[in-house]
Amino acid sequence: MAPLPRPLIASILTVAILVIGTVGYALLEGWPLFDSLYMTVITLTTVGYGEIREIGAVGRVFTIGLIFLGVGFYLYVVGNLIQFLVEGRIREILGRRKLDHQIKRLKDHYIVCGYGRIGRELSKYLIRKYLDVVVIEKDPERLPILNEDGVLYLIGNAADENLLINAGIQQAKGLLTVLATDADNVFLVLIARNLNPELFIVARAITEESKRTLYAAGAGKVISPYDLGARRMAHAVLRPTVIHYLEMAFSDEETDIHIEEFPVKEQSRLVGVSLQDSGIRQDLNVMIISIRRADGTMLFNPSAANRFRAGDTVIAVSDSKSLQALSKILSPVV
Repeated sequence: MAPLPRPLIASILTVAILVIGTVGYALLEGWPLFDSLYMTVITLTTVGYGEIREIGAVGRVFTIGLIFLGVGFYLYVVGNLIQFLVEGRIREILGRRKLDHQIKRLKDHYIVCGYGRIGRELSKYLIRKYLDVVVIEKDPERLPILNEDGVLYLIGNAADENLLINAGIQQAKGLLTVLATDADNVFLVLIARNLNPELFIVARAITEESKRTLYAAGAGKVISPYDLGARRMAHAVLRPTVIHYLEMAFSDEETDIHIEEFPVKEQSRLVGVSLQDSGIRQDLNVMIISIRRADGTMLFNPSAANRFRAGDTVIAVSDSKSLQALSKILSPVV
């Protein structure tokens, strides 16, 4: 059986003491109930009023006991209040220290700046992909949502250099900024690029004019949700089958067919090996649809004679199990 809440216990004790005092004076001194209740209240609150009626020796002894009972009750209430405040503060401090410790241990993680509607869905998607995510949110009113979602977070201005450093920007793999205004996103991209020149930055653009500014500030990719939404709707009408296939490929639930990209590391046994000799298609049932060279050249539908190079990025289609196997071959853990 669960223990009673402390406020309920305090309320029950208050009523019990009042009843004990009222009944005690009524029985011992023969006073009316209202006079007995009034005497109990002024005794427990120690307001310093005089006795309202003549009181005998037995009544005085009862009053002494009632005073000690009241003092004990007040000490209990005050002790519980202090304990509640201290424990709450301690939990808050320990919880914050635990989060900071977890963030400091991260490497090759992603920083999401802004936890509005888009930022929240973006973070959830990355976490579902088993990626480490740190959220920076300015509005403290979103704390309950952050705690409910169980994400690692920092509260403050995302453009604060110290906050970005605490978020591990120098060890991060990417930063995604979805702040409220384009000006905020541009300023954040400038600071983030200065702190980590190698960081891949994705920025949201609200207006068309801000795209060029964000690229100039150092964003690797600029996304306009409104443009994407409009094109998606147009393609849904013009190319419904293509859109259906892509939705299945990028879905986490409907099917086990996915499109993924994998970097080719120097340690991979496929470096220098041609596509036809790699055995990827025969052994793993994986279709390579594109290879992006380190210089940015894109090979669509690469021929069988194309060879893998260190620094390439391979885009492939298959089921999750086969893609995991391909990932281990192209990006082996040393």
